[in-house]
Amino acid sequence: MSDDARLSRLLERARRLDSAPGAMKLARAARELLPGDKGLGDALSTARGAPTDLAARRLAEAGGRPSAARELGLGVMQVYQTLSEAQGRGRGERELAILFTDLVDFSDWALEAGDAAALDLLRQVGDTVEREISEHEGAVVKRLGDGHMAAFADPAAAVDAACAAQSGMGGIEVAGCRPALRAGVHVGRPRRLGGDYLGVDVNIAARVADAASEGEVLVSAPVLERLDQDRFDARRRRRFRAKGAPRDLQVYSLTPRR
Repeated sequence: MSDDARLSRLLERARRLDSAPGAMKLARAARELLPGDKGLGDALSTARGAPTDLAARRLAEAGGRPSAARELGLGVMQVYQTLSEAQGRGRGERELAILFTDLVDFSDWALEAGDAAALDLLRQVGDTVEREISEHEGAVVKRLGDGHMAAFADPAAAVDAACAAQSGMGGIEVAGCRPALRAGVHVGRPRRLGGDYLGVDVNIAARVADAASEGEVLVSAPVLERLDQDRFDARRRRRFRAKGAPRDLQVYSLTPRR
């Protein structure tokens, strides 16, 4: 038998072993025992587009067949991400302000106005909100129907963006509707997964926004502590209670001083 033939037989045996159900079961069990994101390689965990994300995505999609070696390779990458996070270079270590916005009573109006008017309004509102987020050095995380989620390194910038976006609503009118924006801001250390942020601090920010009234910016006490309070009138919202938020969380309604 020639050397090429022996090599071909060895490669074929390796391929069969690599895709064998027993080998796959062991590789997946090993990933479950390793620290880090067990789903690394899927669309959600690689949406950010960083080099390590792209490498994980390509590895996950390579070959088109079950592969124990591929699973183990992804396991090595998930451990690397966990070690990076533990050293302060990964997800969940950086303090961020999370902003949520949405339109008050949009759904009821859209039912009467129709799809064309609703889409026109959403485009104009989206352009205004996203412009202010960008100009205040924030990043849009995602659109949420008639609202947005955004992340900022500076809590003051998040509040300024929310206030500016609300002011921008005054220049929008579609089918007799002048949109009313509400917003909420909380600061914490959310966990990043792909292009999204997850965790308790994100949930709190969403609950703060849900409690805001038409044209109101609500912020949690940790946000207020990081602001120049000479720039705002702050009124504590009494009896704030929200599922998923700490019972002792204090929330404040902010009005910029002119």
